[in-house]
Amino acid sequence: MATELTSRSGADPYAAHGLSLPRVVLNALHKRGIYCQPAVSLEHQHLAKRYVLRGVESGGAVSDLGRACAFVAPEGSPLRWLQRIDSIGVNGRHAIFLTEAMVRLEMLRVERTCELVLTWHTLAYIAGRTRPEVRSKLIFHGHDGILPLELWKEEHRALRGDVAPVFYSRAGEIVPLPKEYERAIKEITACVCCIGCKHSHLGVAPDRPPEGKRDVLG
Repeated sequence: MATELTSRSGADPYAAHGLSLPRVVLNALHKRGIYCQPAVSLEHQHLAKRYVLRGVESGGAVSDLGRACAFVAPEGSPLRWLQRIDSIGVNGRHAIFLTEAMVRLEMLRVERTCELVLTWHTLAYIAGRTRPEVRSKLIFHGHDGILPLELWKEEHRALRGDVAPVFYSRAGEIVPLPKEYERAIKEITACVCCIGCKHSHLGVAPDRPPEGKRDVLG
């Protein structure tokens, strides 16, 4: 059973749903063949008799446009994927993650201008209920960030993963990135500049479980 998260009353809508993109942007992404799946869902593992969160790392780029969604652990470290997704197409799904708590990173790039949202998601068990609540909160929302380099161009390819957009406040002051997520932000920046992306930028391969055992979280 899967349930997509919905925003709780009074909660920041970015916490549950991520970026809110106008129809013209969604149409442009679709026209260019960039498919991003930012939804976080609640899943029940029947054999393990527990609930987990499910996220799909996805997205990619063309020269003038990029969008990506990825997931890391709450402290900012990489998550092991449950499975990598191989496909004939590009700029789509790359890997599936299952865990009890995660941070979602979602970025949109239009030329050198970027918007970034980081949201935290976890399970909360309530006394007397078997089904947990999903609690979400906004960590960071950066508007109109500027990339210092055109990372989608071949001459800057080696710098992907080392560069992040610079965000400013309305007063023109630099807004610092959350320190524990700086590496992840640089990696998702690489993804929105990766033309024809076919691989995971933030997820890591799972360790082989001991013989006869199965890692239900991946």
